[in-house]
Amino acid sequence: MKNTTKSFTAIAIVLLLMFTLAACGSKNEEGSGQPTVRVGSKDFTENLLVGELYALALEDAGYKVERVFNIAGSVIHTSLINDEIDLYPEYTGTGLLTILKKPLMTDPEEVYNTVKNEYEQQFQVTWLDYSKANDGAGLVVRTAVSKELGITTISDLQKHASRLRFASQGEVDQREDGIPALEKAYGPLKWKSSKVYDNSLKYEVLSNDEADVAPGYTTEGMLVNTDEFTLLEDDKQVWPPYNLAPVVRNEVLNANPDISEMINKVSAALDTASITALNAKVDVDKEEYEDVAKEFYDSIK
Repeated sequence: MKNTTKSFTAIAIVLLLMFTLAACGSKNEEGSGQPTVRVGSKDFTENLLVGELYALALEDAGYKVERVFNIAGSVIHTSLINDEIDLYPEYTGTGLLTILKKPLMTDPEEVYNTVKNEYEQQFQVTWLDYSKANDGAGLVVRTAVSKELGITTISDLQKHASRLRFASQGEVDQREDGIPALEKAYGPLKWKSSKVYDNSLKYEVLSNDEADVAPGYTTEGMLVNTDEFTLLEDDKQVWPPYNLAPVVRNEVLNANPDISEMINKVSAALDTASITALNAKVDVDKEEYEDVAKEFYDSIK
């Protein structure tokens, strides 16, 4: 009986030691190296691409990254300030108008400084450097029409509006920052005709010569096809800038200040042309966004 008791005691001691060693090993592994950073993104191609670029840059520096992608644009800011993610790609115009509810501004530097200061004070969130990539509103015309009539700016467009067929999306005709804002700055846009189409069909409508002009966004992938589509210059700067920039919780940035340098390097490599080309690889060429982001990151690191 004594031998049996000793055996049980020995087994118990061994099991206790094994458990203790395992626990210590888990703690050391958890505490070793860099912490985990939760990178978020909105639920569309461009934001997924840039979120993945941020994640790759952090992993390249030794950080563990948890990707929390495809968050609805209406809730991602709340996810950040509620400590559900640590950083994500945001747009200066969105921060200014949608989050802060500030009056419209059109100077990129003024917009950036405003959102940077207000986010710091209100949310304890830092805007890192903004990139030259501007995903703002725009007007797209068929390149054949652009060449025929010499239209490269919205001022040019206004002079020839009576000869052009407008592919509207309905709300753009009524929204304060849509056609009414353009007409206030450029003068009346009296189209030859105006018909409402679904936004997803606009490039097909232009390509099929069913319309000449359509509202769009300045980094849409289809715009790489300059033989067919020309993005007009907003020469009177009616629309606000939507420059891409990382927003990071201060708590995370204070604990890991080197994050700034890594993510700012990504922002410095992005401009409107490059992000448009990346969008095209995903939306037009149907490549996976992870592969496209990895290829681009490898070219800039």
